[in-house]
Amino acid sequence: MPRVVGVRFRSVGKSYYYLSGDEDLFVGKKVIVDTAKGMEIGIVSVPTIEIPDEKLHEPVRPLRRVATSEDLENDAENRKREKEAFAICRQKIIENELEMKLIEAEYTFDRRKLLFYFTAEGRVDFRQLVKDLASVFRTRIELRQIGVRDETRVLGGIGGCGRELCCKTYLFDFAPVSIKMAKEQNLSLNPAKISGVCGRLMCCLTNEQETYEYLNKKMPSRGDKAITKKGEEGTVSSVNVLRQKVGVIFEIGDSREIREYNVDDLTFEKRQRRRKGKDEEDERNPAGERRRDGDAAAGGKEQERGRERRDRSAIAQKLLEAGRADAEAKETGLVLRHSSGSTEQRRGSKRRPARGERGERGDRRDRPDRPDRQDRQDRPDRQNRMEHPDRQDRPDRPDRPDRPDRPDRSERQDRPERSDRQDRQDRPERSDRPD
Repeated sequence: MPRVVGVRFRSVGKSYYYLSGDEDLFVGKKVIVDTAKGMEIGIVSVPTIEIPDEKLHEPVRPLRRVATSEDLENDAENRKREKEAFAICRQKIIENELEMKLIEAEYTFDRRKLLFYFTAEGRVDFRQLVKDLASVFRTRIELRQIGVRDETRVLGGIGGCGRELCCKTYLFDFAPVSIKMAKEQNLSLNPAKISGVCGRLMCCLTNEQETYEYLNKKMPSRGDKAITKKGEEGTVSSVNVLRQKVGVIFEIGDSREIREYNVDDLTFEKRQRRRKGKDEEDERNPAGERRRDGDAAAGGKEQERGRERRDRSAIAQKLLEAGRADAEAKETGLVLRHSSGSTEQRRGSKRRPARGERGERGDRRDRPDRPDRQDRQDRPDRQNRMEHPDRQDRPDRPDRPDRPDRPDRSERQDRPERSDRQDRQDRPERSDRPD
């Protein structure tokens, strides 16, 4: 079986396994190993142990060596340079006016790569920042965006309990936390009381979650019916999960009495929870049991389906009427405008037919409201109207704001009625009539 050792690169974090070979290493020893970032110095967190090959899910790399005094001096020098790089990067962020918060700067052991960790609300375009940093440090630059929980782990702090943060001291990884855990533990749902320094739900809610889940399996809910070993019936008023105690209210005549029992000394019946929309008063039959009005519920659903069918039929009828009205409009010239389901009719204006709907000129001669116009073909003034000599050099008409030679039209109201103009039929046609 291979001999492996667990190595951690931070004071708190996940341990990674490496082949130790024949060396027996103990917790706290510093070693040099290869990582995805490059060569790193780490601390042994798990002493040398033998593990079967079946439990090694990933290929394990061997240790390079145990850290020497020169390696420790080099690591101390990297810590100093990280502080200088942190100050320079913060100044470059201000110059580029980037909305990001710098958290930490980290050199690899061989100084081939310099990593900067930051937080931001959204995506940040830091391409120009990387160019500026590369010109200063002359090495490979990486910027990594982290979350608020990782930020708190790096910076550290004191929690609401007065102790150092769990993520800074002993938590290796972040477990998912939900508001259901706070409800299960009967805690206040005030965000200020169940949130940590990072603004998220406290990680310590997961510490006792399994215990509360086990204890709550035996505990009733408030309002459930409780029956003692003597046959007395009462209602659950309070529950103490850790002590496994239940408070029960008994009604004795006109008075009430509260007693406390162990959960194992009682039997419980779940309260029938009332659905939304039911009446305030329970309907009971002569036997005293709740009447299950299944027929009424089924009838209500059927009525609702009937209303939906009627609504769909009404909408379909309106659409059908609108289609018929459009068809009639094409024949009679009636204009229909549909807006928000209503139809407005405007009479007196004819819709101009589309190009595909227009008929040929020949089929317009049978219109009853227009006389036959064949007698107009021999009109001399209708021939070559655009070739009239007066139309070629017609000057632009000047503005006519005032015409002194034309009296006000209001004075023409006493104009006598015009006589019958049938005598104008023998009037010769004017050849110079403008079009």
